[in-house]
Amino acid sequence: MAHSHHNHSHSHGYSHPDLKGRNLIISILLNILITISQVIGGLISGSLSLLSDALHNFSDVLSLIVSYMANLLSKKKASTNKTFGYKRAEIIAAFVNAATLMIVAIILIKEAIERFFDPQEIESDLVIWLALLGIAANGFSVLLLKKDADSNMNMKSAYLHLLTDMMASVAVLIGGLLMKFYQMYWVDPALTLAIALYLIYMGFDLLKDSTRVLMLFTPNTIQVQQIVEAIGKIKPIKNVHHVHIWQLNEDEVHLEAHIDFNEDIKLSEFDTILEQIEEEVYHNHGINHVNIQPEFGKCDSKHVIVQD
Repeated sequence: MAHSHHNHSHSHGYSHPDLKGRNLIISILLNILITISQVIGGLISGSLSLLSDALHNFSDVLSLIVSYMANLLSKKKASTNKTFGYKRAEIIAAFVNAATLMIVAIILIKEAIERFFDPQEIESDLVIWLALLGIAANGFSVLLLKKDADSNMNMKSAYLHLLTDMMASVAVLIGGLLMKFYQMYWVDPALTLAIALYLIYMGFDLLKDSTRVLMLFTPNTIQVQQIVEAIGKIKPIKNVHHVHIWQLNEDEVHLEAHIDFNEDIKLSEFDTILEQIEEEVYHNHGINHVNIQPEFGKCDSKHVIVQD
């Protein structure tokens, strides 16, 4: 089975890995500060939206730690018993972080519904000041991670946690001002509910995307039939079958296939054809790892997709 891959650079807007780790550490420390402040402030003021924001911030701390550990692991080299290394660590981190967004959201919805039936007076001044602290600290963290969020699923999961938390702090600030000047205490659980629904909205796509990668599904951008037809046009290929296409991580998409030849060709001829296949699937479909099993007159299933 011939295996080959393009040694192209993966410079899709990534910052230096050490800078990525440093930005995560700064964000972790800021979120620990916010969480402690909001828990104390929420208990003193009696604000559920402030406590719910603190709970979300605490989940941010955990998710950022997961992201940081995954970032470190992803740089570890492959070995004989870990032949892919830890390339999937960041995908697992993205999945865990997206799942925690959902869990936190469900807890917040439950709390908000209970508070709707039992609204309480709240010390709004404290809520306002702590919301401003949350906006400033999370806003800074969001700016730190934004660049890497565009090209890395793990960093995107951390970025989403921080972005939703910054928006939650904005909502808490608005609620604090309405409670201070208009005594609208029902705003507190209403905002909590809004924050929770937004978390679900933001987290679901990331959960779905990371699940697709972990389940070895073919990336959405790739049409298997188009690839099979394109490879089938190369002479002297008879057919392409037993195809598997999957995404290992953010950088690597793998293609594995059996190819039946019309003639009993030489290895040197096969190498030339393999190079043509690589060029086709890389430039037109973004696949950078190709693993081909050449066959001639072999009696096996010729279906494009075969259940192993």
